[in-house]
Amino acid sequence: MKTREKAIWAVLALTISLGLIFSCGQVSYAKEKESYKVGAVFSVTGRASFLGEPEKKTAEMIAEAINKAGGINGHPLELVLYDDESDETKCVLAVRRLIKTDKVPVIIGPSLSGNTLAVVKVVNEAQVPLVSCAASNKIVTPVDERKWVFKVPQSDTHAVEKIYDHLLKNGINKIAIMSVSTGFGASGREELLLLAPKMGIEIVADERYGPKDTDITAQLTRIRGTDAKAIVNWSVGPTQVLAVKNWRDLGMTNIPFYQSHGFGSRKNIELAAGAAEGVFCPLGRVNIPNLVPADNPQKKVIEEYNKSYQEKFNEPLSSFGGHAWDALYLVIDALKVVGPDTAKIRDYIETRTKFVGQHGVFNFTPADHNGLTKEAFEMVVVKDGDWALAP
Repeated sequence: MKTREKAIWAVLALTISLGLIFSCGQVSYAKEKESYKVGAVFSVTGRASFLGEPEKKTAEMIAEAINKAGGINGHPLELVLYDDESDETKCVLAVRRLIKTDKVPVIIGPSLSGNTLAVVKVVNEAQVPLVSCAASNKIVTPVDERKWVFKVPQSDTHAVEKIYDHLLKNGINKIAIMSVSTGFGASGREELLLLAPKMGIEIVADERYGPKDTDITAQLTRIRGTDAKAIVNWSVGPTQVLAVKNWRDLGMTNIPFYQSHGFGSRKNIELAAGAAEGVFCPLGRVNIPNLVPADNPQKKVIEEYNKSYQEKFNEPLSSFGGHAWDALYLVIDALKVVGPDTAKIRDYIETRTKFVGQHGVFNFTPADHNGLTKEAFEMVVVKDGDWALAP
């Protein structure tokens, strides 16, 4: 009996032992892979919240979808996101924290040109790639001083070229320009002045205003006293809506009004309360999914993004959320191929071509860290409270 009991216990012990080994093996194989971190800095609050809020929503929506689908090659995507509150100093602190404390291998954002320019030196010295969601051409030029910096919005250079092409097409070569005294406004003004003589445009008035100004009628009144045949305004936020309202209130609609690509949100049309009717601007195709031809390579991703965003947040999307889409998916594309290695991510992005995004088909090179041309824009006009292709 004792011998039989011993045999039974031996069998049970062996069974339990094998079970534990099998169980441990299951735990080992099922153990989640290490997450891939991506840093993000957006102006979620503050004066540029109209940029940062849709960027944050978009980035979080993408991260959620990626993880629900199994992550990046099985690695969960960990989005480490900070709000710089539209402040340059806080932006620099956030980027430093992402690099030194969070140890991220790559960063997307910031939202603003000025904030991005403030962190260029930080990321270059740390040798961590950054994909900016801001537009100024200075963010990526000169390239030899911006080795670790890329950007996805079309450059102000491209926007100016598109606007000037449209003006000349309509027989207009004398214009007035207006710009806000911020990094974005200064960069746009510089391109407007630089490209005008090269493209046969004469600037007969050059007016400026502050980002917190509440009245721009004085600048517009001075323009009315010139022989300008069109006005080009370069700003983002409340002032671009204010400029349109003042233009209409002064009865200056006989002088065509052009906005920069910073006007790319239907909220601006709503805030203008009818005053934006007839206003022209260059926009990325993400804003006009219904107007994009079926054979355009961007059509599919634009429609999918529009559908997902509007279903999730019950609001129309803007160019700015599209910037976050382009930046994050570009980084995800790199992580799939090279993993979380900072140098390899940088090198991969620098040579990435035919990347289909919300704002164009990107072709990066060592000499071009934006990868777009003016063809990434469509000229549109506000018609019946919505966008329409400009004649």
